[in-house]
Amino acid sequence: MTSGGAGMVDWTLAVSLGSRIAGEGPRISRTEADEVVAELRAGADRSTGLVRDFTGLAAAERTAPVLVVDRAGWVAANADGFSTVLAPVVDKLTAGKGAPSGWSLAVGSRVTGVEVGALLGFLAGKVLGQFDPFHEPNGRLLLVAPNVVHVERELDVDPHDFRLWVCLHEETHRVQFTATPWLADHLLGEMHALADTLEPAGLLEDGLSRISEAVRGHGSLLDAVSSPEQKEIIDRVTGVMSLLEGHADVVMDGVGPGVIPSVASIRRKFNQRRKGAGSLDKILRRLLGLDAKMAQYRDGAKFVRHVVDHAGMAELNAVWERPENLPSKSEIADPSAWTARVL
Repeated sequence: MTSGGAGMVDWTLAVSLGSRIAGEGPRISRTEADEVVAELRAGADRSTGLVRDFTGLAAAERTAPVLVVDRAGWVAANADGFSTVLAPVVDKLTAGKGAPSGWSLAVGSRVTGVEVGALLGFLAGKVLGQFDPFHEPNGRLLLVAPNVVHVERELDVDPHDFRLWVCLHEETHRVQFTATPWLADHLLGEMHALADTLEPAGLLEDGLSRISEAVRGHGSLLDAVSSPEQKEIIDRVTGVMSLLEGHADVVMDGVGPGVIPSVASIRRKFNQRRKGAGSLDKILRRLLGLDAKMAQYRDGAKFVRHVVDHAGMAELNAVWERPENLPSKSEIADPSAWTARVL
């Protein structure tokens, strides 16, 4: 685990609590578990060529490993990732006057560890797969086997088709980052830019009042701690994330009909599931900004399809050439504006 924020967050506590909250997932025999792991690994390998042929993106030779993990493994991996991404923010907060130390730091790190652990524990039961671009040296692809099994059972879909469908989406993310070596550094640079906007003095007091507003129903926790300057940075990141998620959705649906017989049924059932189940789940999704995450899939896919339909896949790939070609949040909603600016 990286050292970023090591004093501000008790990462050991976060991983331990998150793993307990996440649970183990559906009951499955050892033999079946081995078969699922093998099939997911094979699906990721098979997807590499399928993504390349559909998108024209030439990913570097596979250097980012594929890890098939359980929920606890996902929690541990993301605690590592969080510590890297949050490092510039934590460094800014601890550099200011009045930064916690000694007893207050020890207590505060455990409180923060509980909060991060609870968040990771909740998400660990939701995520099917993820590409972690910040893991040294070349990133890594995580596939969460128990969640894949849980969802394929819940949706009552063909398990072999569903596993390949998930692999197509996540492998697209691996290709996006390995074909675009500057992309991970660009996103990390945005985190540094966000950290530069923070003023430690009064940050906790202002943040708590905004969080209270979010809990009462006004926006997400992300909105709650964002000043106008920070919102500008977050809007840029939202544009990039919408592109990444929408592009992956378009690829999985574009490739799917040729290799996944039941892809139409899977997509229909999966879209319904993305809306959330119970009221508590919907409240948590709103507070954590996951409703916005769902919009990224939808809006990003519309952007990609519009550009491809009007200009072609090769022209869309201009978006991966340099940071200036990335779409803004407003251009995601107005693809013709991006086309006019970049193409």
